[in-house]
Amino acid sequence: MSIAAPSNPKEITVRGIILGILITLVFTAAQVYLGLKVGLTFATSIPAAVISMALLSAFKDATIQENNIVQTIASAAGTLASVIFVLPGLLMIGWWAKVPFWPTFGACAIGGVLGVMYTMPLRRALVSQSDLPYPEGVAAAEVLKVGMASRAGAAEGKAGLWAVIWGSVASAVFAAGAAVKLMAGEVAIYFRTGSGATGIGASSSLALIGAGHLMGITVGIAMLAGLVIAWGIMVPLMTSLSPAAAGVDASAHALGIWSKEVRMMGAGVIGMAAIITLAGLAKPIFGGLKSAMESARKAKLNGGVLDRTEQDLPIFVVGLVTLLSMVPAGWLLASFLQGGPLSSLAFPLVAVGIGYILIAGMFAAAVCGYMAGLIGSSNSPVSGIAILTILGAALSVGMVGRSVMGPEVAQALIAYALFVTTVVLAVAVIGNDNLQDLKTGQLVDATPWKQQVGLLIGVVAGSCVVPPVLELLNHANGFVGAPNLNSISDQPLAAPQALLISTLAKGVIGGQLRWDLLGYGALVGLLLVAINFALKKSSDGKYSLPPLGVGLAIYLPSAVITPVCIGAVTGYLFDRAMEHKVGGDTAKRLGVLVMSGFIVGESLFNVALAGLIVVSGKGEPLAIANSLSEAQTMIVALILGVAMVWGLYRWSARSGRNVAA
Repeated sequence: MSIAAPSNPKEITVRGIILGILITLVFTAAQVYLGLKVGLTFATSIPAAVISMALLSAFKDATIQENNIVQTIASAAGTLASVIFVLPGLLMIGWWAKVPFWPTFGACAIGGVLGVMYTMPLRRALVSQSDLPYPEGVAAAEVLKVGMASRAGAAEGKAGLWAVIWGSVASAVFAAGAAVKLMAGEVAIYFRTGSGATGIGASSSLALIGAGHLMGITVGIAMLAGLVIAWGIMVPLMTSLSPAAAGVDASAHALGIWSKEVRMMGAGVIGMAAIITLAGLAKPIFGGLKSAMESARKAKLNGGVLDRTEQDLPIFVVGLVTLLSMVPAGWLLASFLQGGPLSSLAFPLVAVGIGYILIAGMFAAAVCGYMAGLIGSSNSPVSGIAILTILGAALSVGMVGRSVMGPEVAQALIAYALFVTTVVLAVAVIGNDNLQDLKTGQLVDATPWKQQVGLLIGVVAGSCVVPPVLELLNHANGFVGAPNLNSISDQPLAAPQALLISTLAKGVIGGQLRWDLLGYGALVGLLLVAINFALKKSSDGKYSLPPLGVGLAIYLPSAVITPVCIGAVTGYLFDRAMEHKVGGDTAKRLGVLVMSGFIVGESLFNVALAGLIVVSGKGEPLAIANSLSEAQTMIVALILGVAMVWGLYRWSARSGRNVAA
């Protein structure tokens, strides 16, 4: 139920725009690091809403709609940073040595603008006239309502700000412990299984614990199932079929087979889940377009007047902006090809790129937007969309360049396919975020077109941050699989999604892609889709096993997935413990904010560490000599991590009681 609002409330303000941009800058930097390290990002709407309420509470005329605009601008950080799932691929294939600002900014900004435009016609069908749950959008609206409704809400807003601060400080201290080498960065064990091998790892990361809490128990269980499938079935079986050479230990054997074969099957699972999702979205997409046109017709019949809460940017403006965006998009693609081995094919390649961005971007935005409504923007199938997009882009540009194919041409085609995919992915993730924000706005009586303008502001702000942060991390650490000629540290960031996307592009254009492994993964994905369907039907929708979560756990390293699963379980247990307790609901919300702080603090610390690496010229500028063994540093990490998580959960419970008192 929406709350009462004045006929023309204060929404877009200078102070709100400035605050939203500042939050966007911080969260985008954090998201870029997290995505490059572990291949996951998180939704920033709720922590942004809490920070906004705490700071704007100093102004008596602040409104819930103004706070909503702030979180709308800042939410771009949680989504636009996902372009780093593709962009590092240009460094991995050796096309770029450094990250150029303007091409990167342009790809992010143009894709982001199109993401807003493509999903606006879907607002009525997928938001205001839909029964999709939008878990994160509804949660953000509830946080805004509570924070603005009463003195207790104001107290909760201040407690929420402290929750983000305490979580950030704790995770930064924890990350510093690994940086100074007083605790292990990873806890792992690998062992033989007959002629095969397997094992399990867990990264020492409070950010991943926080990500698991935010994703929830359903996705956590799905990822746990993926861990079992990957490391309990696939790795032991496939290592047994390919026995290790003499002298190869269990760790190298298991990780080698997983990285070359098992994770490609995980990509097949993700891709199949995305395809099936796409197949079921034709009706909502066309329904949204029809609803937008009918709304415009009714407004014309009524003298052009629509209720404030139903006012989108006019449909002709959407169409005009979309068409005009093709001009800088074409220039951007042509500039990318200029002076390279594909200069003679610039016209057909630019035409193919523009057409692909228009069509593939529209479908990608619709799919991600629908899934944001179904399971939340954090769980939307961005990885699956990226896989399908690079396969389509590589096939399309490969056909154009086939007549002049050679080693240099092949590399240039791979780079071009990656660049086009970056734009399409930006379209998808911002479309994903737009519908989630519009749901929040619907519940707080916001004006849709003002939110859409706010998100465009966030897109531009986020696009300014991605290139310099990405280049800083490239110079400091570099990425796995890249030449890293200019990198200082010898510990490159994994950038797992970018590694997969670039591998797929090289495989398609070079004709060496392991389609058999992708096919096996697709079959596993079909089976998981059937299991998920049966599970939801038998439990009347109460239980599910999202195939995307399973596929991600097969594809991503166990060191990433294990702490995410732990975070999902601990979050579930904490929420259960708070049921029917005084201040229990408040404690749950504070727990979410602490976990958001875990992600922000660790990520920002490591971005700052990258800056220190560049300034000092040392790969490990904070490392100190000590006599601790590897086992002892693992124990230190485990004890400190448990103490911090337990202590801050307890603080959340106590603060919830105090706010309710």
